[in-house]
Amino acid sequence: MRGSYSIKYVLPALVPELRYDGLAISDGGTAMDAYAQLQYCSGPELIGKTIEDLSKYCELDTLAMVKVLEVLQKQACL
Repeated sequence: MRGSYSIKYVLPALVPELRYDGLAISDGGTAMDAYAQLQYCSGPELIGKTIEDLSKYCELDTLAMVKVLEVLQKQACL
């Protein structure tokens, strides 16, 4: 985990089948920037695409936390 407890490092170590690769938004910094830029977006297509990309990122981020918790709970029971 390279000495980090960030989900981006923990996830590959504990749940390697879940990956952020291929997402238009694949990290928290980009997600925060995209969300902040929504107020300046013009056109429903760009707004819709940004919201869709944010939703995919947030969905994976939430699922990642659930899966990491499941792995940790299993390990604690051994």
